[in-house]
Amino acid sequence: MGRAFEFRKARKFKRWGQMAKVFTRIGKDIVMAVKDGGPDPDSNSRLRAVIQNAKAANMPKDNVERAIKRASDKDTSDYKEVVFEGYAPHGIAVLVETATDNNNRTVANIRSYFNKNNGSLGTSGSVVFMFDHTCNFRIADDGTDPEDLELDLIDYGAEEVFKDEDGVLIYASFENFGDIQKYLEENKKEILSSGFERIAQLTKEVTKEQEEEINKLLEKIEEDDDVQNVYHTMKDSIEE
Repeated sequence: MGRAFEFRKARKFKRWGQMAKVFTRIGKDIVMAVKDGGPDPDSNSRLRAVIQNAKAANMPKDNVERAIKRASDKDTSDYKEVVFEGYAPHGIAVLVETATDNNNRTVANIRSYFNKNNGSLGTSGSVVFMFDHTCNFRIADDGTDPEDLELDLIDYGAEEVFKDEDGVLIYASFENFGDIQKYLEENKKEILSSGFERIAQLTKEVTKEQEEEINKLLEKIEEDDDVQNVYHTMKDSIEE
């Protein structure tokens, strides 16, 4: 098992446990999907994927339907996806994905978090090259051997296929998302969730004291309502 598996294992122990925050992120994803491709999931593959993620997060069906209805309203603000790059203390690269309806507010907030926590906000392109942009799918385990499935999916760009206790995970490069989604749907594979992640190509070990200082910045960024995901190059210390 490769880097994607280790990254996924580490993420399971991270901070994303706040259900309200998860629902807020999914709600924004619904708005962006509907604004981009319309409110009908049958003809909007992006919206289908978000609805699958909502189910995986146990988001109530009524919440999903209300979000789609709100997104269809012309008066509902659209969200733009903006990526910020910078450095935390001790040379740790940080990549922040946001969905915002007010870019000036988001820029000011993110810059403030970096400045007040001994970090520095960088320019576009300053750290993004340190991360592989990947897509992933979790599908129900129907008994198919993961090695056989991987052989079938290689032509569609799959790089890793492995089982865990919650199903079968598929990792590929960002640009292969559409092809793999189409293959899975056409072959009646039940998609439980899907998404995108940035995996650090190299990680850096830090001391416990340094980790605490870095985490102060990361946690402050993650608390912001405009922030969708935060990635970094600090080596995770996982407590079993």
